[in-house]
Amino acid sequence: MASALCALLLLAALAGPLCLRLRTSPAFVTGRDGRLSTSTALALAWTVILVWLLLATLGYGLTAGGGVSYFSGSDGPLSNLTTVYLPLLGGPYVALIAAKTVVGLRVERGSLAKPAAPSGRRPLRELIANDSGRTDLVDLQYVALSTVTMLYVVLFFLADVGAGLPRLPEEIWALTGAPAGAYLLNKLATRANPVITGASLSGDRLTVEGGGFTDARLTVDDTPLEARPDPLTGALTTTLPPTAKPPLTVVVTSRGLRSDPYCYEGPAIPAQPAKGD
Repeated sequence: MASALCALLLLAALAGPLCLRLRTSPAFVTGRDGRLSTSTALALAWTVILVWLLLATLGYGLTAGGGVSYFSGSDGPLSNLTTVYLPLLGGPYVALIAAKTVVGLRVERGSLAKPAAPSGRRPLRELIANDSGRTDLVDLQYVALSTVTMLYVVLFFLADVGAGLPRLPEEIWALTGAPAGAYLLNKLATRANPVITGASLSGDRLTVEGGGFTDARLTVDDTPLEARPDPLTGALTTTLPPTAKPPLTVVVTSRGLRSDPYCYEGPAIPAQPAKGD
């Protein structure tokens, strides 16, 4: 029990400061569009877990384990490090590198749009959502099954710290390899749907920001309007009819692909100070 408690405290000491740092400055785990990267976050999580396992095993061996002899033998506490845990760590990094390569090439070729995310803190929901903010089933299963595998490793290690790195059943590879493969195939198959990230209104001129607006058509409240692209920012601008008033439902269609509807509520109205009696 004492060994498990010490190992748990070590995990908190490693993961706690890292989580606080990522909460205030998540740039380390964001993609080129500023959103949280699923592959980067999972690769980082597996790195922290493996470092924790090694440090906890080393600490146990040098204290309660009796020293150097604890690590010797074919069935020692680190015997399955190279055959199980390094490949288990390598899977997420292969997915990370491959996903970044695929996305980068598709963005450069113009077959995928990655509009910049709004500034501010990054919600964890971005790990399982697409660029439009909707839940992506493939990302969801990759995160969920990877989390289950991580919990399996952590809990079985805490149950018997002295045994070293937990022995993993062969079936556990299905919970890591298959989701990573589906994640990469999803990156290859994702079509470049236009994405609306924001809208602003100045007089009767509506500006729609986002990405993937190649040969785009703009619809406001189910009414097609003529849209003019900005050559510098790629944003679309249009002149609203006199009857159009916020809230407005904006949709962009590009090369037969339709964006998710974006609701423009209008400019925020500042609060009026309370008048004294």
